[in-house]
Amino acid sequence: MRGGEAGVPAPDSPWNEIVPGLWMGGHQYRRSPGQLASAVVGDEFDLVQTLLRLPGHGPAAGVEHQVWPIPDGPLDGTQLAGVIRLAEAACAALDRGRRVLVRCYHGYNRSGLVVAHALVRRGRSPEEAIRLIRARRSPWALHNELFVEYLRTGLPTVRLLEELAE
Repeated sequence: MRGGEAGVPAPDSPWNEIVPGLWMGGHQYRRSPGQLASAVVGDEFDLVQTLLRLPGHGPAAGVEHQVWPIPDGPLDGTQLAGVIRLAEAACAALDRGRRVLVRCYHGYNRSGLVVAHALVRRGRSPEEAIRLIRARRSPWALHNELFVEYLRTGLPTVRLLEELAE
């Protein structure tokens, strides 16, 4: 478990495929009950998007790596713009047949926000995207209710509102 998230278990796998070519994961997973393991990315993916960077977790040299650290909490307009850009880049990579991994600490909230927004950009409703992510990654995915509200409202709208409030 991560500090501050008591009761939220680590995922059972380092990453899961949400739709063909689009994967969601984290930096830690549960190898067996009570035993955590590091999720280290090699060259399994063509593009890795990292929302929380931890040393020693890859990816391998030569793999495209986009890093945009954001908190697992309220986001400002600049952070939301980065999330939107990452989702756009993920969609563009998928259109070119590339394998994409979006990751954060456990692969639940921050990565879920980017993956869900990419799915919405590709025609799914926010509710469909959330259900699909929870079914494919974990029921704990997108347990950050603020991020769920961001998705339901629409990230471009939330970004505009945040920038107006600043």
